[in-house]
Amino acid sequence: MTSLPPQSSPQPSPQASPQAPSAAPLSRIRVGSAPDSWGVWFPDDPQQVPWRRFLDEVAESGYDWIELGPYGYLPSEPAVLADETARRNLKVSAGTVFTGLHRGPDVWDATWAHVSDIAALTRAMGAEHLVVIPSFWRDDKTGEVLEPDTLTAEQWGQLTRQTERLGREVREWYGLKIVVHPHADTHIDSEENVARFLDGTDSSLVSLCLDTGHYAYCGGDSVKLIETYGERIGYLHLKQVDPAILAEVRANGVPFGPAVARGVMCEPPAGVPALEPVLAAAQKLDVELFAIVEQDMYPCPPDKPLPIARRTRQFLRSCGA
Repeated sequence: MTSLPPQSSPQPSPQASPQAPSAAPLSRIRVGSAPDSWGVWFPDDPQQVPWRRFLDEVAESGYDWIELGPYGYLPSEPAVLADETARRNLKVSAGTVFTGLHRGPDVWDATWAHVSDIAALTRAMGAEHLVVIPSFWRDDKTGEVLEPDTLTAEQWGQLTRQTERLGREVREWYGLKIVVHPHADTHIDSEENVARFLDGTDSSLVSLCLDTGHYAYCGGDSVKLIETYGERIGYLHLKQVDPAILAEVRANGVPFGPAVARGVMCEPPAGVPALEPVLAAAQKLDVELFAIVEQDMYPCPPDKPLPIARRTRQFLRSCGA
């Protein structure tokens, strides 16, 4: 596996200090974190912290909720994982799957095989959501273009139909709700493509996981999206981008993986979008939402995530979350 250069660490803002004033409580927002914020992208990688350390540190940071991360990183035996999380007073909010549904029915069987194990573990842990990430159009490490960065009309049709099918099957077999995650270097990325995807899918089957960092990375306005498509927002990932690094990444066509290694996803509240108005807009939706911190940091030194996680949790408390 090719090693990527370590990220630089932006200095925390005074807003993140323990003395920061608290905003009005965001009673409908349930905050958590994820293996991603500990530099975990793969089930097994020597550059990643061991799973026990992740669980210890996420609990120490003050979070109650976690995501499963890449399947196989945390124990996949429900009884073992339930014991390990309960001992740390942690609960699971969601699992994550990767799909290439624009390729049509030919990939359904392989997709369902991938989804089934993760959905079963997610349900066994008491979670209700499955985060669905579309496949990348270019390799996030090498930059190799794997397929065109735009879809044909036929591929858009397959993407929407097959995603609806996934939502229906996951609900019927596992009682879970899918939340599709717009992501850099995928076909569901920009404001235009996210709107096209939402307009083309059944709201009873498909909701959105709004990742504030990825949406800003691709030029989107998270508050505007919440205000426009509020009924479709089923889940949040909280993340910020460094505007200066993002400008450099865009100018040079840097793939997402190397951009992360350059520090494009930065520690709140140093980047954009501002999270306070995003959380306030989400609170107005009058539904309970998970807001899971995901600061992409692969790879990173093993001692880097914990201090950032502590400061980020304190910052979110100052926002009322």
